[in-house]
Amino acid sequence: AFSPARSARPAAGRKGRGDMAVAAASAAQANAAIINVLMIVGKNDGLLYEADLSSEGVREDSPHLDQFVVNAALDLVDEMSWTTTAMFMRVVDKSYDFHVSAYCTAGHVRFMLLHKVRNEDAIRAFFSELHDLYIKAIMSPFCQHGERIESVAFDQRVRAAARRHFRA
Repeated sequence: AFSPARSARPAAGRKGRGDMAVAAASAAQANAAIINVLMIVGKNDGLLYEADLSSEGVREDSPHLDQFVVNAALDLVDEMSWTTTAMFMRVVDKSYDFHVSAYCTAGHVRFMLLHKVRNEDAIRAFFSELHDLYIKAIMSPFCQHGERIESVAFDQRVRAAARRHFRA
């Protein structure tokens, strides 16, 4: 005869559908990427540099969402840059479970970092190192002022700094 209690329970050693869904969700969470997307935005709102510094793993968001969230935070950074003397502005916006931290140079070039994990000390140290790298890059005679930074050496150094400061 049919017994509902018996058929609802999986046999010993076998996983039921609910257990398999939980196992798949925890495996995806274990393989989830630590999201860090960097954008350097010039004084006239032109994109100078963009890098996805996220760790290896599964990302559930769209790259277009990254750009949307960072661009939405630009207005807040512009307002804050006139009310504070600090270059590091901490978290300036929160949207879609993302945080946007900002750093504004004396020339009003904005470093914008989209992230999910809040670690202000690591972000501050990363922005400080990034500022040094940025100054060295724009001092190059091969870099045009206000144009995108295409230097492979700059990109490699930025990624190395991100690995140092944002390791899991």
